[in-house]
This record gives sequence, structure tokens and C-alpha cells, in this order.
Amino acid sequence: MSSFNHQVKALLAQHDALVTRKNSPRALGNGIYTGYENPILTAEHAPIFWRYDLNEKTNPYLMERQGVNATFNSGAIYWQGKYILAVRVEGVDRKSFFAIAESPNGIDNFRFWDYPITMPETERPDTNVYDMRLTAHEDGWVYGLFCTERKDESRPNDTSAAEAQCGIARTKDLVTWERLPDLITYSGQQRNVVLHPEFVEGKYALYTRPQDGFISVGAGGGIGWGLTETMTNAEVKAEVIVDHKIYHTIKEVKNGQGPAPIKTAQGWLHLAHGVRNTAAGLRYVLYMFMTELERPWVISHRPAGHFIAPQGEERVGDVSNVAFANGWIVNDKQEVFIYYASSDTRMHVATSTVEKLIDYCKNTPEDGLRSAASVATRNQLISANLNILKDLV
Repeated sequence: MSSFNHQVKALLAQHDALVTRKNSPRALGNGIYTGYENPILTAEHAPIFWRYDLNEKTNPYLMERQGVNATFNSGAIYWQGKYILAVRVEGVDRKSFFAIAESPNGIDNFRFWDYPITMPETERPDTNVYDMRLTAHEDGWVYGLFCTERKDESRPNDTSAAEAQCGIARTKDLVTWERLPDLITYSGQQRNVVLHPEFVEGKYALYTRPQDGFISVGAGGGIGWGLTETMTNAEVKAEVIVDHKIYHTIKEVKNGQGPAPIKTAQGWLHLAHGVRNTAAGLRYVLYMFMTELERPWVISHRPAGHFIAPQGEERVGDVSNVAFANGWIVNDKQEVFIYYASSDTRMHVATSTVEKLIDYCKNTPEDGLRSAASVATRNQLISANLNILKDLV
């Protein structure tokens, strides 16, 4: 066997060892969810045959020809007994694309399908596509809503000026995708748009995130709610804000819906991201809230503070100090798998249950929005616990 073939086999063996590595739960937790020791997807998880030309004649030095920079911000769905992620894969050329990775247990052994998703384009081609939310809708289709980024033609001389809108595609098999026209709204740019899984008043319902510019939400923002007659020519004529951004909270700069909410007998569970500014830059964390069962746009419970924040090595990456999620899965045991990315670089999983997340949302105190209110709430907990501890001594 040639030296070249030995090198190829060594690459494949190294990759297989990474993919099949067991992922163990972290020793310490907070009772709300279980975290895991290893990321579930990194750039190195991308198949060798995506990155290297394995033909010795055309690549005698076995160079990586098409590198992968990051794997992050994945949509998720439970599909035919497998845990499926629609991963945002970013090449070293900065272009993102979608690729399906599947796992038998949702915690480790994630493998990419052989080919990335071939996403059709509209008449106005996308420069970049990313952050797909997957929704299995009651109409029988699986929809993928994602950000389509294009050059902001109103500023032709600014090579960093971009425009974000909501791209829409649908599928029946996760392989072949039908591209539909982009969502039309009347509130500037749109990112983090999510399709509600059920009809509301006979219409499709969308969680939106109106913003003035590509990065800045401007004076408005928040998680919006709007209805459209159809998804084949989706148009939201009026948006109401479900969850506002609020001064001196984890969501004072901007916030957005994560994945589609989870339906429970007591209401809809929501996962969202909140952004605040710091001296070191923007900090992204995840938070939760619940909405009414019959009125999914009306919040019933809003626990204070973050649900998941980047910790340790999760804080380091292409965009540091970021936790972001646009996918979670509920299996037939009512276990919840929360898929979150850290610092726009890699994917992680945290696990909980529907019962635990309902308890967390309903029984965690709300943010009093003032230091004095926060202390008063904490003192109530301390007083009650000290009385319990007296009886234990």
C-alpha cells in the first residue's frame, strides 16, 4: 500500500474515533438540565471526503482542499427514530450551508449524511444561508425557515453592508427541498423567524424578529407574532410583540425565538436567546418562557435570568461568549434534547424532560427588574430554607 493510502486510512480512522467517542454527562448540574462533557459536532466532524481530495494524482500531498471552519446553530427534528440536526456548516470561505447529521441516541455518534442539502435559490440568489429552524407542521410538510443574507444594494460602496430576510423551504424527506418565496413583512429586516407547528385561526403562525438593520434591531425589536394565509407566498401584514427586550436584563439589546415551541397540556414551552452588551462585547444566552395553550402569543410564565449560558471553553470561538439554539427535540419518552451552539463554532447538547421544564418555567420567580426586588425574592427563599435546615439539625 502506498504512503498516500496509509495517510488516507489514518485520516479516516482518526475521524471515526472522534465521531464514535462516548459523550458522558457532566458530574455537576443544576437540576434543570444535564450537560455533557464533549461537543456533539465540531468542524473536525465534517467528513474527510468533504474536505480532502482523495485522488493521489490530483492531490499528491493530501492537502485539505475545502476546509470547514465551524458547525453550529442547528435545527432539529425527531425523524424515523433518529435524532436529526440540520446543521449550519461554515466553510473556510465563510459561506454557510445546511447539512443533515443524525444520531441514534441524540447525545453522541452524530454522523453527517454523504451530501449537504442542495438548497434551491430564488430569483434573487442568496449570498449566504444559515440558522434553519425545522418545524413539522400539521399540514404534513416539514418546513425549514432560515436567514438568507444578501448584499445591501442601497449601500453599494460598503462591502460589509448586508440585508437579512427569512428564507422558506419545505420537504417530505429531508433530502429534496422545495424553495418557496421569502417571507414578506413590513418591518424592515427579519432574522430568527420560526413557524408555529399548528394552525391558529386557520392560518399559519410565525414568530418573527423585526429589526431595522442587519445587526441592530433599532428602537423596536423583540419576539414578534404574525399570521399568514399561506406559506407558498407567505406575507405577515401585522406583527405584535410577544416578548419585549427590557433594560438591564439578559435581553436588553435584542432577543429572538429559538426553535418552534413544545406543546404541553399546560401551555407552550419556548426557548429563546437574549443579548446584552458588555465591555467585552455582546453576550448571548438562552432563556425560557411559557405561553397559553389556546393563545400561543400570550406569555403565562417567564422565569428570570438565563437558562443556559456559555461556560468555560464554550465562551471561546469565532464570536466569543455566545450560546445560541434553534433546535430541540422531544422524544416518545417526553425527554427533551436541547441543541445549542457555543461561540458560533461548535454544537452541544443538554437534556431534560418536559415535566422538569414546565416546573422550571412555572415555579422559578420572575425578574423583579430592580436590585431591591431581586434581594427580596432571594430573602424569601433563604428564610424558608433556614427554617428547613433548623429541623434537619
